[in-house]
Parts: sequence; C-alpha cells; structure tokens
Amino acid sequence: MIRVLSLVLASGCLLTTTFGCSSGALLSDGAPSAEALAREVLEAVRTADRGQLDRLAITEQEFRRLVWPRLPASRPERNLPFSFVWGDLRQKSQATLGGTIETYRGRLLELVSVSFGETTDYVDYTVHRAATFRVRDTAGRESEIRACGSFLEMDGIWKVFSYVVD
Repeated sequence: MIRVLSLVLASGCLLTTTFGCSSGALLSDGAPSAEALAREVLEAVRTADRGQLDRLAITEQEFRRLVWPRLPASRPERNLPFSFVWGDLRQKSQATLGGTIETYRGRLLELVSVSFGETTDYVDYTVHRAATFRVRDTAGRESEIRACGSFLEMDGIWKVFSYVVD
C-alpha cells in the first residue's frame, strides 16, 4: 500500500513538472525571500562572481516555460518572437550588470532592507520592479543602491528577473 501511494505521489510530481504547473521547485537556485536574494546579489557583485549572478537570475528555460506564456509580449497579435524578447532582456541585463560590478566590486555592503517600486501579479508569479537596496558600508553609513532592476517571485522562491536598472 505504501509503495503504491509513493508511486502515485511520484507520478503526480512528474505530471506537475511535465505540464509546467506553478511550483517553486521549477525555479532553480532561487532564494527563500527578497532579502536573502538581495544579500546573495550583493555578495556576488562584491566578488565579481558572474557565474553566481547568472545562477541567481532566471534562465532561458525558466523564462520560456514559466514567464513568457503570461507576458503581454507573447500574445500572437504582438508578433514578438520569444528569441527576440529573451535576447534583448539578456543582452541589456548583462551589459548593465557589468557596470554594476565595476561600481560595487570589492565593497562590503550589508543589506538593511530591500524595497520595490511597481509590482505586477501574473497568474503564476509576481514581478517586483525597481528593486532598491538600502545598504550599510563598513563605516556604518547607509545609502540606497540599485544593484539590479527586478525580482521574480514564484511560490515563495525569488530570482532576479533582470539586472537592468532603469
């Protein structure tokens, strides 16, 4: 009986994953909160760890499977191909990230808080735009910085949606 129940539960998980139902497990390398993600971003920027910064951001596969179907840009009447939208987002994000690393590389900044401007709820996820980090430097001075543009939250898992700072 236990073996049959385990098989049924495993099949349900497989179906959920296969058909793209909303689940935090579908996001890789996410953080449990906006604050945790912001701390990871600050540390990776300080050490100029591009690999970690890439892992903290949504991947092309996550964007294609989970985000793109809900975006207005994906509607057929918009006639915007996925490859164009993803390529543009990725290119701008990487370019902005380079400048952010140059500005904050080597600076030990403690996160005090993170806040957002506009928030948009989609069916399966929320995009939090205009991410602003309130930080404290080693001298105890507080300031606000923009180390990335927006966060994506899905089922309690947080990832960087974009490093583009508007």
